[in-house]
Amino acid sequence: MVEILSQEEIEALLASLTSSEETAAAAPAGVPAAAASPVGAGKGDRRAPIAYEVYDFRRPDKFSKDQLRTMQMLHETFARLFSSTLAAHLRAPVHIDLISVEQIPYDEYIRAITSSLINIFSMQPLSGQALLEIEFDVVISMIDRLLGGPGTVVKRPQPALTDIERPLVESVVDRALGSLRTAWEGIVSFTPVREGMETSAQFVQIVPPNDIVVSILFEIRVGETHGAMSLCIPYLLLKPILSKLSAQRWFSGSKRSSSQHTALIAQQIQQTRVPLVAVLGSTRLMLRQVLDLKEGDVILLTRRTNEPIDVMVGNRVKFRARPGLRGKQVVVQIESIVANHAAEKSKTAASSS
Repeated sequence: MVEILSQEEIEALLASLTSSEETAAAAPAGVPAAAASPVGAGKGDRRAPIAYEVYDFRRPDKFSKDQLRTMQMLHETFARLFSSTLAAHLRAPVHIDLISVEQIPYDEYIRAITSSLINIFSMQPLSGQALLEIEFDVVISMIDRLLGGPGTVVKRPQPALTDIERPLVESVVDRALGSLRTAWEGIVSFTPVREGMETSAQFVQIVPPNDIVVSILFEIRVGETHGAMSLCIPYLLLKPILSKLSAQRWFSGSKRSSSQHTALIAQQIQQTRVPLVAVLGSTRLMLRQVLDLKEGDVILLTRRTNEPIDVMVGNRVKFRARPGLRGKQVVVQIESIVANHAAEKSKTAASSS
């Protein structure tokens, strides 16, 4: 049976609707109508605003701010080391600047890569793999310089390397991994091992898509060519050493490893090749005499036959020696070491005058 409202009930409904609209209009701007409470309401009806923080469950924070700051300092050191090493290798000005250090899902990192060379490497004894990514235009410029060119970038329809270009790029990557190992020595000692090289990001899967990784982005400039370079280190790889990722630990580790760095630098210097020249003597000739020289002429030198000759390292006299023969080869026998080059130079000038 349908219930029919009387006239009084209809007027009561309209009156209540009008009063609720007036209450909403009288509420202050920016405050919702539900928040307006009538005068005389009890203290129990008043609620304080709830404090909350936005949290993305797809991007959980695995690293603290202190750990991210430590990795930023580590990779600023890596950028300096690699730029100086690469500049000497390419014989060209190289600048590498750290842009950002952030934690993101691996899928987000890999989808941001377009045309790049991706190098897969491990950090033994740590378990897992990491990535070193360099934009392909920068790689082409490096290859051109290593082959004697000016660093010209030639666009290619497909980012691929030839059998000749691959070893050249591997030499650059090995130097990058060596600089990375040196930068991390204050935190942990590891041996980076190159395990693969890809030009397509879809074939690179070192962790599940939703796993968190640290993305370290750099800007690299080689001569007039510039582009992006990045490191991708998974959280699971760094998990065993998270307690060591602190600025205090890094600074103390840097002090402890200073002696090791000194020994390493000394070892590298000892392997440097330097020019060594034995100078039999010298003389001064006028330009006319030089032009008149012909085969069979004898040039009189200022040094006597019984005097030792100079042995120069670079442009400095370091030894005194006697010339001689060993079999069919001309040799020199070191007789003395020149300790003070400036004093020896003045002594020689005085004796010649």
